[in-house]
Amino acid sequence: MNWTFFVAGAVLSWGVYGSMLADGQMRLGSPLKALLCVGVAYFLVGVVIPLATLTSQGALGGWNSGGTTTATIAGILGAAGAACIIWAFRNGGIPLYVMPLVFGGAPIINVLYSMVLHPPKNAPNPMLYVGFLLASVGAGMVLYFRPAA
Repeated sequence: MNWTFFVAGAVLSWGVYGSMLADGQMRLGSPLKALLCVGVAYFLVGVVIPLATLTSQGALGGWNSGGTTTATIAGILGAAGAACIIWAFRNGGIPLYVMPLVFGGAPIINVLYSMVLHPPKNAPNPMLYVGFLLASVGAGMVLYFRPAA
């Protein structure tokens, strides 16, 4: 169950991400400066640390084109998502609206995409569709009942 600690870390990181990013963008006065800061952070966490770790373990070899391509596209999607959040803020969105919509919609897209990649052996339980509805309604409720800014 060690993976649950990493899930909690992702939840905490991404839970604070949107508001902190909006604040940084406002302080910098530019969405492109904020995106550049995100890019530097991605470079430090996503390039320097794994490069140093793989090198120290002697595990830098053994790349294949399929895995490299897929992982790179995934990275592009992650960075594109960060850019979309920045531009949503730049165009009038605020974290109280933007992040619940992102976090309400992303799990639905994830499940649908995962089902395309790995088709279920049996028809999905109808409760899956109830879950889709509840995720959508939940995001709407978070927006509607949000605290006043």
